[in-house]
Amino acid sequence: MEHDENPTSYSTGNSAQEKGISYVPERYVIADAQRPKLAPKEATVPFIDIAALRNIGSEERSRVLQEMREASCRFGFFQVVNHGVSEPVLDDAISVASKFFDLPTEEKLKLLSGDVHKPVRYGTSLKADDDKVQFWRVFLKHYSNPLNDWIHMWPENPPDYREKMGRWCEEVMKLGIEVMTTLVEILGINTNNLTPKIENGMQAVAVNCYPPCPRPELALGLPPHSDYSCLTILHQSSPGLEILDEEDNTWKLVPYIPGALQVNIGDHFEVLSNGLYKSAVHRAILNNSDTRISLASLFSLGLDDKVEPAKELVDDQNPKKYSESSFRDFLNFLARSDYGGEGKNFKDYLKLKNN
Repeated sequence: MEHDENPTSYSTGNSAQEKGISYVPERYVIADAQRPKLAPKEATVPFIDIAALRNIGSEERSRVLQEMREASCRFGFFQVVNHGVSEPVLDDAISVASKFFDLPTEEKLKLLSGDVHKPVRYGTSLKADDDKVQFWRVFLKHYSNPLNDWIHMWPENPPDYREKMGRWCEEVMKLGIEVMTTLVEILGINTNNLTPKIENGMQAVAVNCYPPCPRPELALGLPPHSDYSCLTILHQSSPGLEILDEEDNTWKLVPYIPGALQVNIGDHFEVLSNGLYKSAVHRAILNNSDTRISLASLFSLGLDDKVEPAKELVDDQNPKKYSESSFRDFLNFLARSDYGGEGKNFKDYLKLKNN
């Protein structure tokens, strides 16, 4: 490991991961206690075939609902198959994302922004200018629902990016609505006002690139965090997602199953359920040989729609555990905090002090 001559020299466009340098600069090295294992244990991830969700009233659907409830309450994550997103759409999205990150730096920097409120932005790490520790990641983030409101702001290059990523966003949006409305149904709460907000809610997509890291045991692609969203659906090109197993407080690798999609409960669903659902804490680890691409679709209600514990789930025995918040509140929190670094996750900020 070499010393940094200039600790501010790893800004976006000039970061170690973009340049592909052969060592890990000190600014990327994480504390000993946080370092990942080179051969992590695999997590036992609930694996759910959700085809039966479309068979209303069937015994098989009841079984799937129970599986989803147990996974959401105990782990906060599960994998789904027979989800309705076609294999060519999945493959094309990974391929066109890879092509974007292979573009010349000056082309990607056209979308550079450190403003977390911007609907389309390119960057590195988490907040490259502010991070005390840099993370070995390059990303493109963009809003995606309704697609016609945002797609004209997406990259013009590669020429097929908008078409192929747009198709992926549309199909994953349909899946997200199906899974979210099902999880609300499982809670047994009134959906009259909530369902339209889910259907017309925000879809923010994080297109992540994790280039090979020369010493993957020293750095991380993303630090431990939970997602602010109601729900996240993740599609990845290879393994690299780790989940915190709260039973023994160890990190475990989510198994990579081609064609399966990872579902993470987010902070806002933990809030809505008054703590019944668990917002999964996870991180991205690295390897020294291959570039990993992950596409995370984060679903929330509208930008200013407040989420709070459902009234049906609050009583004398189960008092309200969280304050209300919106997607905009999260962005404001992210803009002013060391989110994912030494600071708290968003859900910790929302927890009421009497709990």
